[in-house]
Amino acid sequence: MSNRCHTICVVDDDPDICRALSRIIKLAGFTVKAYSSGQDFLDDKQMGRIDLLLLDIKMPVMDGFALQDNLIAAGFHIPIVFITAHEIDDLQTKAIGKGSVAFLQKPIDEKDLLEAIAKGLKRESTQDDGHQTS
Repeated sequence: MSNRCHTICVVDDDPDICRALSRIIKLAGFTVKAYSSGQDFLDDKQMGRIDLLLLDIKMPVMDGFALQDNLIAAGFHIPIVFITAHEIDDLQTKAIGKGSVAFLQKPIDEKDLLEAIAKGLKRESTQDDGHQTS
């Protein structure tokens, strides 16, 4: 199966990070959509099928955990790879506790990113409920 069949969404308030991660993901053969905020992501009525969400934790207005809570409340169970530029101890514990696939600290190593995506896609395909259930 081609990576092109998978859609990876990047949500990060830093446009440089969005561009860099999007480039890596596209070069790996995935379809990618980037959003500058959690609200932009939620407002996208054309979201379609999303296979994995690469999500910054610390963002203004709606942080990554709040976006995850919104998605779960709406019946979406999308594999999430959390990313952050901040101290990781408490954040990593919370992210893993909330069921994230992986937790990466910026600057993100390309190999680590692609491994986390592969892990999330594998989890999504084995559970087959990575999309809206209602």
